[in-house]
Amino acid sequence: MSDAAWGPGIATAIGSMPGSDPVEVARTVVGELPGLMPFPELPGRGVGADILGRTAGLLVDLAVEVVPSGYRVASRPGRDQRRAVDLLRWDLDAVEQAASEAGAPRAVKVQAAGPWTLSAGIELHRGHRVLTDQGALRDFAESLTEGLIRHAEQVAARTGSRVVVQLDEPTLPAVLAGALPTPSGYGKVPAVPEPDAQRLLTEVIEKLAAATDSPVVVHCCSARPPVALLRRAGAGAISLDATKLGDVSGSFADELGEAWQEGTTLFLGLVPSTEPAGEARLRQIAQPAFGLASRLGFGRRALAERSVPTPTCGLAGATPAWSRRAISLTRDLAKLFADEAEQ
Repeated sequence: MSDAAWGPGIATAIGSMPGSDPVEVARTVVGELPGLMPFPELPGRGVGADILGRTAGLLVDLAVEVVPSGYRVASRPGRDQRRAVDLLRWDLDAVEQAASEAGAPRAVKVQAAGPWTLSAGIELHRGHRVLTDQGALRDFAESLTEGLIRHAEQVAARTGSRVVVQLDEPTLPAVLAGALPTPSGYGKVPAVPEPDAQRLLTEVIEKLAAATDSPVVVHCCSARPPVALLRRAGAGAISLDATKLGDVSGSFADELGEAWQEGTTLFLGLVPSTEPAGEARLRQIAQPAFGLASRLGFGRRALAERSVPTPTCGLAGATPAWSRRAISLTRDLAKLFADEAEQ
């Protein structure tokens, strides 16, 4: 597997963007982030454009529908599933058009909910979460993997670019902690043991990496993402919110240090996802990254070579003006890291 999907001077974004015009947004990300362009997501369009609905649109031989409590497994594709598929198709057309106008990006990063977030967020017919049924969990993981491989192939064919897959796992910490409520709301879904969570992620990551010949990114923006588990599962990069980490010490510092030492790239969320009250100063924004590298015992060269700056999370809640500014600042951070490495 090639590991040159990123390097010094490369920046990217998490994926979601404000607005509802896929052509306009595609032109923005193709033009501003050609090194590692995030396939744009526009959750503001509603059902089928949010993380779960959008990912459901990728599933092969499985369907979901919208019910009052959220997304539920459906016996056959209906209006909600067709809407998700149509939105994704329109986005693919928009990215192809933007790439033909501005030139193909060096690499495109496609995002989808990971198997644990997807199976935690979709209900079975009786209201229980998919992850509580081992057979259903397996079916969804396999369907997701196959759908993502097909999607990556389509993106590569349409753009001529290398494709990197990012699995979004915001719910994974709650899955591991047994913090998800049962349908009644009075109990909690039992915690999934770390070896089981790792085993399923490993299977998905290995298949995606083999199909794309690229390392897989796993994004988790909790204050304490399960770094060691994700590294052992084979994640080539771990995307986290560097502004939430606080005082990195103890076992968590060991996890981060070992991941970096073993060659796992850290996608560091640094630029505010919504416009801050004060002035956005580049060096101030970069400070959590400099501090983290120093705390873990790595120099500025390692920061440039083994990290990719991003916004702290998706930009869907930003104004269009701030989303463009945030992307510009993220690019400036990548340049700053590269420049600092040369000094």
